[in-house]
Amino acid sequence: MGIVLALGAAMAYGLSDFIGGLASRRTTPWPVALLGAIGALAGASVLSLVVVGDPTTADLLWGAASGLGSGVGTVFLYRGLANGRMAVVAPVSAVGAAVVPVVVGIASGERPSTLVAVGIAVAMPGIWLVARVPDTAGDDRSGGLADGLLAGLGFGVLFVALGQVPDGAGFWPLAASQAAALVTICAIAVALRARWLPTARSELWGVVAGLVATAAVLMFLLATQTDLLTVAAVLTSLYPAFTILLAAVVLREHIYRAQGLGLVLCGAAVAFVAAG
Repeated sequence: MGIVLALGAAMAYGLSDFIGGLASRRTTPWPVALLGAIGALAGASVLSLVVVGDPTTADLLWGAASGLGSGVGTVFLYRGLANGRMAVVAPVSAVGAAVVPVVVGIASGERPSTLVAVGIAVAMPGIWLVARVPDTAGDDRSGGLADGLLAGLGFGVLFVALGQVPDGAGFWPLAASQAAALVTICAIAVALRARWLPTARSELWGVVAGLVATAAVLMFLLATQTDLLTVAAVLTSLYPAFTILLAAVVLREHIYRAQGLGLVLCGAAVAFVAAG
C-alpha cells in the first residue's frame, strides 16, 4: 500500500506541475504559485476539519517545517525556471528531493532490502534524465545549479519533515505545512521583488494545481506512515515522469531520447522496489 500511495503522490505532483506549468505560460509563475499555495491550504484545512486527529505540538511543528521546505523549494525552482535554466534546475531539484530523504532515512536506521536499494539506485539517473530538457539558457549554468540545489534541498526537507508526522495525528500538520508554505512563498517573492499578486484569469488554474498538490502531499504522508521514508520519497520523486507523459499525450510535446531512457529507468526502479 505504501508503494501505491507513493506512486499516487508522484502522479498527483506530476499533474499539479503540468497544470501549474500551463497556467504560467501566459503570465509569470509567481501568481500561480501563490494561488496554488492558497488552494493547497484550503484543501488541507477541509481535510483537517473532516478527519479526526490528535496532533501534538511536535507534529504541528514538523508540519510547519515541511511547509518551509516546500516554500523554499518552490521559490528557487520557479526562479531558476524563470531565468531559462530548466536544463539544470529541473533535474538537480528532482534528484535532490530524492537524495535528501534517502540520506536521512539511512542515517536514522532504515535498511531497505537489496532489491529496493537497487531500485533507488536506478531511480536517481532516471529522475535526472526524465527531468532534463535541451539547454536554451545560454551559458549561465552556475546560477542554475545553485537554484536547483536549493530547490532540491527545500523539497527534501518537505519529505523528511512530513515523514516525521505519525499516524493518528490527523491532517492538521498538513494544514500547518501548507500555511507555512504560503507564508514562505509570499515572503521570498517580496524579498526578490517579483510580481506575485494575481492579475489574470488564467492564473486561477493555480488554485486547481494547489488542490491537486494537496492530494499529493496527503498520499505521501500516508505512504510514509505505511512504508520506509526512503521508499516513499524516491517513488514520489518520480513525478517528473508523469509531467513529461502528460505533456506528450495532451500537448503532443516531443519526448527526447534521454527522457525516454529516463522513463525506462523510472519504470525499472518501480519494478525493483515493488519486487523488494
